[in-house]
Amino acid sequence: MAAITLRDRLQQGIYVVINPFVKGLIRIGLTPNAVTTIGLILNIGVAVIFIFGAERSNRGDLSFVGWGGALVLFAGLFDMLDGQVARLGNMSSTFGALYDSVLDRYSELIMFLGICYYLVSHHYFLSSLFAFIALMGSMMVSYTRARAEGLGVECKGGLMQRPERVITIGVVAIACGITGHFIGGDYKIYVPGIPFHVFETMSIFTIPITIMAFMTNITAVNRLREAKKALNQKDEERRAAFKGGKTLLIAGLLIASALGSSSVAMAQTDKSDPSPIKFPTPKGIANQLFYLQRDPNTNTIVCELNVDAKGQLIKEEPIKVYWVRYQDNGEKKDLNYIQRKFAYGIHVEAIGNDEYKLNFVSYKKFPMYLMKSAADKKYHVYVTANNKKIQLERIFVRIDGGSFWVPNVKYVELKGTNPSNDTPITERIKV
Repeated sequence: MAAITLRDRLQQGIYVVINPFVKGLIRIGLTPNAVTTIGLILNIGVAVIFIFGAERSNRGDLSFVGWGGALVLFAGLFDMLDGQVARLGNMSSTFGALYDSVLDRYSELIMFLGICYYLVSHHYFLSSLFAFIALMGSMMVSYTRARAEGLGVECKGGLMQRPERVITIGVVAIACGITGHFIGGDYKIYVPGIPFHVFETMSIFTIPITIMAFMTNITAVNRLREAKKALNQKDEERRAAFKGGKTLLIAGLLIASALGSSSVAMAQTDKSDPSPIKFPTPKGIANQLFYLQRDPNTNTIVCELNVDAKGQLIKEEPIKVYWVRYQDNGEKKDLNYIQRKFAYGIHVEAIGNDEYKLNFVSYKKFPMYLMKSAADKKYHVYVTANNKKIQLERIFVRIDGGSFWVPNVKYVELKGTNPSNDTPITERIKV
């Protein structure tokens, strides 16, 4: 189990405090989207405070910075409230998640607009530049995560995520306003030998924003690197799956085609045209139902009854399908995505009375049935081929030559027992 981070612990602690307020919002009928909209309106108020302060106050009056910071924190609270309203009120929706994400971006852009306007108006030109760089980094932190998750990889790590940015700006803005009230907004510190001041009251606000400018962009770059690593791994797995899965997909479709042609049959006693390869018989699999083998290699697909620790059937997923790779020392390995979705995966449909209808995903017109035998009270798979019912043990596909894309499938052989008299039975379906 993954360790809970300090950030997650703090978040859970905040939820304990705000949950009563959240329940109150739910009782008065506020939806998550309404809470998100309120957050945007409050951030517009933040921008208004900074712009109004830029126009109406002088450089030494930092009270507007403090009030702006207080509203930043209050608006940031609604970023947490909307998600909790959705969860506690059972009002989560896919559009709600999109709406929240879009309005969060607007909120942050509008907040930084006000900050940059204030800094430029009061001639903090270098600080306004860093504020704009911090805005760029903030957008890229969010965009990198969204784009990576859109491509199927998780990308949440790094410092200066949105809650950290909101808290940092809110706290330092309040601290700047309070400090300006007590020591004055024009307080400066000089170092002998340096012709300019190294610190002033406004630095309480601008230095953390400068640090944020670096940290947000570092976070975005680190997320990009993590996403690159994860995406490259997925590409390698996809290429490997495709390379190994093309032949398997073709074979699976050919199996399906052959099974669908079951009206054309050979006698069950026909043993002509055997495979030149000696195929092993899977052993030591307690709940094996049947297995599938095909030329030109001995790797075997095993279909096994899926039971829990008490030996009871797991009804939600009664079949396990996997490889026994005899060419790799008998290693068991799950099907890859292509094999599972397009070739050898098994679709299961419950039909009542603890019975299930099965079919290969590559072909739905050859039904198999998972049910208990009246003789041994155990589950087996039954098929009908050439008008004969078979308790299935093995499916074999004989491939003899042909091209990569069009292998020459000679026949499909179904082997098992006759459930009426428990005698061996083999039926071939000729392609």
